[in-house]
Amino acid sequence: MYKLGVLISGRGSNFHSILKNIQSGYIKNAEIAVVISNNKNAKGLDIALKNGIDSVFIDSDNLSREEYDKLLIDKLREFDVDIVILAGFMRILSRRFIKEFKNRIINIHPALLPSFRGLHAQRQALEKGVKFTGATVHFVTDELDDGPIIAQSVVPVLSDDTEDSLSERILKTEHKIYPLSVKLITEDKIILKGDKIISIGDDLNDDFYAVNPKEL
Repeated sequence: MYKLGVLISGRGSNFHSILKNIQSGYIKNAEIAVVISNNKNAKGLDIALKNGIDSVFIDSDNLSREEYDKLLIDKLREFDVDIVILAGFMRILSRRFIKEFKNRIINIHPALLPSFRGLHAQRQALEKGVKFTGATVHFVTDELDDGPIIAQSVVPVLSDDTEDSLSERILKTEHKIYPLSVKLITEDKIILKGDKIISIGDDLNDDFYAVNPKEL
């Protein structure tokens, strides 16, 4: 049984999606041990409490990145966390943190990496005029929004899209591919070699890559 530590900064919708998939039995080999936020008002903390999951607020005020990440590491160790899930955690992790949990941190980004890294990826897609964008689940490395890709969803960009409407449709696909990625990892179906995934489970099929906007 893998123990998951989830880091959030806001509403925690991806955390909630993963939790519901654990509760339904879709994800069988994992439990959420702790949810940690740098925002004491994060709605995701309330979701954790309502579901009997330990929730922790760690204040980042007046702390350097390294000092704050030391507190994160200590708390995750306290809960014997195996996999770190970034679910809307709005902080850049230090090299020390990434080294501590090497190949055990995953993130989701609202774009088809390596395109549109950083903040406001949906806005970047609209400004660039691309016809398709989506979401990417990947292992975290020292490089921002980089690392071996586990799963991606493809979402068409519609002619009347706004940043909000595009974000909403992408988010719906995030709620599919993030639980899927956790399932694959915790069933030991992911094999990493260097910076690439060389093996992946049969569960990943075309349904998770191409998304018909009518279905959203």
